[in-house]
Amino acid sequence: MSYFPALLNLENRSVLVVGGGKIASDKVERLLRFTNEITIISKDFDVRLIEVARENSLSTLPRAYKKGDIDSFDIVVVAVDSIALQERIFQESRTKRVLVNCVDSVELCDFLFPSVVKKGDFLVSFSTSGVSPALSRELRAYFEKIIPNSIEEFLQKMKMLRDTLPKGKKRMELFRQMAKEFIQDNFKHK
Repeated sequence: MSYFPALLNLENRSVLVVGGGKIASDKVERLLRFTNEITIISKDFDVRLIEVARENSLSTLPRAYKKGDIDSFDIVVVAVDSIALQERIFQESRTKRVLVNCVDSVELCDFLFPSVVKKGDFLVSFSTSGVSPALSRELRAYFEKIIPNSIEEFLQKMKMLRDTLPKGKKRMELFRQMAKEFIQDNFKHK
């Protein structure tokens, strides 16, 4: 299977997380970097997940998943051990316009959670299409160390210029030159 790399705007999109354990907690914490429109359904909740939900005013439904729960959501993350439940939710989603991720079941996923480096507006992600999440995590950790925090300030400057300078070839050339200089000044070439 081949995944198309895309960045989704989660503004005004609702996310359902089915599951309340450590993996669900990890997924919720990753999602919170982009949205807080998250509802969690689980009979049991990890202590950390309860704390994260409370701190971020997330909706929690302390019960088992029921058919139809996905109906009002745009994205569903299924973080449960039950393969049968993962399959049931994935099959239910096929008749709806809902994207589903079933943790650790790549064949039941419309999208994957890549490893992400996010510094302000800068975002880069790493994925092995589910083959080796460990490699993706290691690559993320490596690049997180070498990408300078000053990239946030640089991008704010670029944003301000983008909003004030007229579009056209001169602006494109200026931005290209500024980006080139930023890279030369902040990254060691080997």
